[in-house]
Amino acid sequence: MIVRRPDLGVPVSPQRDHIRGSVEAPLTLLEYGDFECPHCGSAHDIVNAIRTRMRSQLRFVFRHFPLRTLHPGAELAAEAAEAAGHQEKFWAMHDMLYENQQRLTAPDLVAYAAALGLDLEMFASDLTKRVYAPKVQDNLMSGVRSGVKGTPGLYINGIHHDGACDLTALMAALQEEAAARKRA
Repeated sequence: MIVRRPDLGVPVSPQRDHIRGSVEAPLTLLEYGDFECPHCGSAHDIVNAIRTRMRSQLRFVFRHFPLRTLHPGAELAAEAAEAAGHQEKFWAMHDMLYENQQRLTAPDLVAYAAALGLDLEMFASDLTKRVYAPKVQDNLMSGVRSGVKGTPGLYINGIHHDGACDLTALMAALQEEAAARKRA
């Protein structure tokens, strides 16, 4: 039997990570993502389709990996998601950012916060003061430690997914991992 060593440098933790789905789910799909990356935008739709199909069998974890030199709006967008998360709306902001990837300026982010019903004074203050920059940087460094080279950086139960980032390939990889867990 071949024992696989997890590639993920920082294990998933409900205290640190944003998790969609059951914390106890047997399969974890983790993405290091960039809100301005078109490939991550495509992956967002694919992950949503997978979540719908796999339901309670899958937990999805998102970590920030803004590619600052390629995507100048990604870092502030990541901080906006964290500021929304402080008001219990991380996933709503996450989805809104991916649905509006071409519009990630500070005024756009405030407009999204308003649409989500956030406390705008707190949100704007958090962005201006860059309150969540350390968390975004921490996510980025955990990605570097995990060997992320670009986005989306995907991991299935801690193992880097080297395959294609399409619905067929990801479903097959997740089903393979589920079958391996049953055999173990």
